[in-house]
Amino acid sequence: MAADVADLKTRAERLRELHSEEMLVLPNAWDAASATIVAEAGFPAVATASAAISAMLGYPDGEGAPWQEMFAAAGRVARVVSVPVTVDAEAGYGMEPRELVDRLLDIGAVGCNLEDTDHQAGGLVEAGAHAQWLAGVRSAADDAEVPIVINARVDTFLPASGIPEPDRVTESIRRGRLYRDAGADCIYPIGVRQKHDLATLVTELPGPVNGNTGEYLDLATLREMGVARVSYGPRFYRAALADLKTAVQELLA
Repeated sequence: MAADVADLKTRAERLRELHSEEMLVLPNAWDAASATIVAEAGFPAVATASAAISAMLGYPDGEGAPWQEMFAAAGRVARVVSVPVTVDAEAGYGMEPRELVDRLLDIGAVGCNLEDTDHQAGGLVEAGAHAQWLAGVRSAADDAEVPIVINARVDTFLPASGIPEPDRVTESIRRGRLYRDAGADCIYPIGVRQKHDLATLVTELPGPVNGNTGEYLDLATLREMGVARVSYGPRFYRAALADLKTAVQELLA
């Protein structure tokens, strides 16, 4: 295990506290260097982005990369920072809850994103089954005596979910409540673009809600709405590559 249980427990408890204080902003990292930049800037926690890490490793997002490589990259992030680290663990890579918890703790992570997309079959996992699996993750974390922070991602707003647009808010609330009852600490309805939709979700979902910035949703608006956590996914990774592309192309001019 990368750190002793007492240290991991302290970090996990701190990560949970951050969800009830000032809005937690997480500019997602993808390697040791980007994680160091985020931590040295003063952010109180570091989150990884699976889309960025898988791309860096040369694989597609959506569990296209071997979990061993994804966890190794996330472990390098946790190794170089002293703040809590939460890992985008996609849909859990088919692991049983105890194995997932053990592997997270082995790399020094104290939080995880877990999404309800079925990457093998397409569409969404049945909500009740996913809630039961999340409950297993919570139970395994309790057994390990480290209160890992579970950010349960609800993928109903993603086109690949197959959920008709008029039903997305209602289905997000239904799923989010199930996941919260199962032991999730935060609910993450990814892909919400409209302020009124997100406002309804913040009101109707119990506990902290993870939002994203967008055309109509800047940080000030999200803070005013009561969003507890904001993440950026691969946005900064893509921006860094865009800057690199511009720089190298200028060498050929």
